[in-house]
Amino acid sequence: MLKILRNGPVPRSKPLKQVRFGGDGSSPSQARVVVAGAGLLGNSVAYHLADNGWSNVVVLDQSKVGSGTSHFGSGTIGLFKPTPERNIVVESVKLYHKLQQQGHEIGLRRCGSLNLAQTHDRMIALQRRAAYILPTGMQCELVDSETVKKLHPFLHTEDLQGAVYVPDDCIADPAAVVQVLADEAKRMGVKYFEGCEVKYIKTKNGRVDAVETDVGTISCEYFVNCSGMWARELGLKCKPPVRIPAYPAQHYYALTPNIDLPTDDDNLLPCVRDYDSNLYVRQLDQSLLIGWFEKEAKPAFEETKDIPKEWQSHLHQDARHCAPLWEKAVDRLPVLRDMSMPTVRNSPDNFTPDGRLIFGESAEVKNYFVACGMNGNPLQGSGGVGKALAEWIISGKPTIDMLPFNVQRFLDLHNNRQYLQQRIREVVGRQYAILYPNQSEYKFSRKLRCSPLYSVLEARGAVFGTKMGYERALYFDADYRRGDPLPSLPEGSFYKPKFFHNMEKEYQACAQHVGIIDISSFSKIEIKPGVQSEMASGGNPVLNYLQKMCANDVNITVGHIVHTGMLNDRGGYENDCMLIRQSDDSYFMISPSSQQTRIYEWMSRNLPTDGSVMLNDVTSMYTVINVVGPKSTPLMSELSNSDVRLAPFTYKKLNIGYASDVMIMSFTHTGMPGYCLYVPSEYALHVYDRLMTVGRDYGARDVGTLTQRFLRIDKFIPFWGDELTSMTTPFEAGVFYSVRLDKKENFIGRQALERQKRDGLKKRLVLFHVEDIDIEKDVWPWGGEPLYRNSEFCGTVTSAGYGFASEKLVCLGYISRPESNAQLPITTEFIMDKDAVYHIDIAGKRFRLAQHIHPKAALACAIEREHRSKSYRPTVVKVKKQYQKTSRN
Repeated sequence: MLKILRNGPVPRSKPLKQVRFGGDGSSPSQARVVVAGAGLLGNSVAYHLADNGWSNVVVLDQSKVGSGTSHFGSGTIGLFKPTPERNIVVESVKLYHKLQQQGHEIGLRRCGSLNLAQTHDRMIALQRRAAYILPTGMQCELVDSETVKKLHPFLHTEDLQGAVYVPDDCIADPAAVVQVLADEAKRMGVKYFEGCEVKYIKTKNGRVDAVETDVGTISCEYFVNCSGMWARELGLKCKPPVRIPAYPAQHYYALTPNIDLPTDDDNLLPCVRDYDSNLYVRQLDQSLLIGWFEKEAKPAFEETKDIPKEWQSHLHQDARHCAPLWEKAVDRLPVLRDMSMPTVRNSPDNFTPDGRLIFGESAEVKNYFVACGMNGNPLQGSGGVGKALAEWIISGKPTIDMLPFNVQRFLDLHNNRQYLQQRIREVVGRQYAILYPNQSEYKFSRKLRCSPLYSVLEARGAVFGTKMGYERALYFDADYRRGDPLPSLPEGSFYKPKFFHNMEKEYQACAQHVGIIDISSFSKIEIKPGVQSEMASGGNPVLNYLQKMCANDVNITVGHIVHTGMLNDRGGYENDCMLIRQSDDSYFMISPSSQQTRIYEWMSRNLPTDGSVMLNDVTSMYTVINVVGPKSTPLMSELSNSDVRLAPFTYKKLNIGYASDVMIMSFTHTGMPGYCLYVPSEYALHVYDRLMTVGRDYGARDVGTLTQRFLRIDKFIPFWGDELTSMTTPFEAGVFYSVRLDKKENFIGRQALERQKRDGLKKRLVLFHVEDIDIEKDVWPWGGEPLYRNSEFCGTVTSAGYGFASEKLVCLGYISRPESNAQLPITTEFIMDKDAVYHIDIAGKRFRLAQHIHPKAALACAIEREHRSKSYRPTVVKVKKQYQKTSRN
């Protein structure tokens, strides 16, 4: 029988000091930065700010330093992670080593780790990760079950396929780190106030102005919400409210009685992550600490309105929930069978809707920063997060790629408490699940944002995934018939997808007939004159604003469309979009689905202060239907009773069936011929019905977004978030046509691009065909795989898929020169050198690659086949000569 304990309150070394801000002068009434929460994250932020000379910092905690859940963590620090997370953990390790070397005893010890695989697919997942980690210089080794047994004699290993051993993983004492960071921050001038509850964040002109507490008010320039489980609720105590989607799940761990274990550094047992049993194990003195990331977790505090301050007394015992978890631990560690009854502790931790950290500047209030949602292990990320956030505050911009962690990746729906309570049931277990690329969808908190076509598409065999909470058809089950059970996504695979035959049929429709794709999730923003606009004066504030924001020349003819990026000062992307000019002073913007919050905030903060330009998010007002294929023009002409032959990148409004004012645009996001229909949502069902009814004569077929994704990759069209990020420029991505350095108006990022054009590129996006792979038997590339040029590491795959036109597996990836001559620019000649031999490492096996830097070259083999078969010929994008010259610099 298990004994379940609540975590008791943190013992106090001394009573809390009562303070009053702005009173007798002993407590500050003003600070440059106020941090709420004195746990690992809050103390790390304060430490890094002070370490950079910002000492006018105040840290507040409603209880005392470390009184939340930070110090209850496992104390494990794992480096065997996806690249964005690993970069954060590396900075944490550097900080903890520094503190230890300065004489602070934080229990930092190198013990290594074993990452176990019970199944073939788990072994592939570990091999894939090891392949892209090894080129970074981090040590990791694939080992067999016998080696696992030697490294950790207590483990049962007969059921293992193998493991990855990471010798540099380590452990530390979270409680000690919390206190040392606070002590060091205090030494550098940071002021701490315990027993001080933040009540409200006051704003002025859209930015932080002051922090109201139960003992007074502090004026400040910056506020940092590091309040852990309370971060979401504190975010609501502001006008406007700040969305911080994080919620605590109950997190269970057990501590065994003492075992006769060696405790010297040379003989510490390695940490164990048994992903397929959803458990981890580490040595803690002479005991074993065992914890779980179970497949279906339990939300904490469901019965309370808010997260209670005295949270320990609200944690319930649940032996039934823990019993099967303990049985898995016993199976892996047979020594537990002979032990007395273990003590299982329940300590909640904050989880986010997508299982990734949350930090950055809020979308709602300027200078309101957030750091929370550590998803079960606050120690390993806090050092890196604190450093990145402090650098952002000091420099005014991120110093690392923040896109995966940015708080602005969420919408209001993600901050709904009921949504979060359901979603985190699944998020906890996904920390250890195999997340098959493009094939691992959430099961909880679904069917929230739906296109008007959702039910119709479901009845036609659609299998759905989600993007920004939006249900999107991934593909359509060609074998589904009405009356059958609704199809669902099969178990994922690293090989050829089990639903690939459906995608082949969808491609044939797009290539030879008509494919119909619902892409309603795209973000849509209107840019129009504001109430203060003075067109009579001869100016055009909207045009002036967009010329400043956009790298391309957006002064296009009314009715035309331009593809452009919105850049930051480094020349990196803040947005990739299409702009449709609807009148002299109004534009309609289309952006990636995940950009709905982030780009609206970016554009809002750059609006003219005189109110002459306004933005309107109209994402939900339009249903977007992509009509793709060589027969799309005659189909649209018949539906509209007009000659629909638009010039490329133009648009007009048409009546389709009984529906009026449907915007028809002559692009498809796929590089294939066709049209995008922006349909007022009340007309969506009617327009779709007419498309499919009349479309029968044209071979129309439903197509999913996965097929669209593969079409884009095959046409060398980069993706937002994969190829296009705040750290990549249009020149590096090869989209030279989207930049006009010769336009008279200045734009954000222009100087950076001019320098890059003058000095040359350090990396360049390249398309690769995998030449010697068996698509039926070999593991496919899915993204993240390392690339080699003449056996030297040169880059990483960012996107991958199957090229239906080329009939090859296709990868996109940035390559750079090797470290030996990294100072030299990367040129076309270097990339295309006939003596250069490229390979890709897929789960430890290397395959030969053929490289291309232009769509025309990448599709040459497909065009050649088209001449033979007289089937559809893909559109080739022509690059202007002035930019071709730039690409050779």
